[in-house]
Amino acid sequence: MTLKRSDSLDELDIKILRVLQEDARRSYREVAEITGVATQTVYNRLKRMTDEGVIKGYIPMIDPSSVGYDLTALILVQVNGQFLVDVEKTLAKYPEVHGVYDITGEFDIAVLVKFRDRTSLNNFIKSVLRLPQIRRTVTNVALNVVKEDPRLKL
Repeated sequence: MTLKRSDSLDELDIKILRVLQEDARRSYREVAEITGVATQTVYNRLKRMTDEGVIKGYIPMIDPSSVGYDLTALILVQVNGQFLVDVEKTLAKYPEVHGVYDITGEFDIAVLVKFRDRTSLNNFIKSVLRLPQIRRTVTNVALNVVKEDPRLKL
């Protein structure tokens, strides 16, 4: 039986992850104090979770508009079926792309993108539409970002 990643996590792992989601800059010692375990235990747990791919990295959470990325869009894409994976891989390479998702329904892919301005969005869409495997796109521009938080509720 193949284990899912979550099957290998126990309550202590979850506690450690919760602490780091609040502030990933905390030291092993601080995490150990908060969770009530030894510093070496925290180190070993974090190393294992990193090695297993549960933790993919530590990055600052930056407010996109504070660095000039004021335009968020969700682009729905229809693809000629046999090319779905190839198109997803191609889209994922664009630096403006923050998420590529297989979806159900009328469209095959949803792409979450961020841009500094409409011209950049326009150029991106025209570039994507040049891919011969793409049948159609529909672009939805976010008028207001109500919530955007990559942290998981553990």
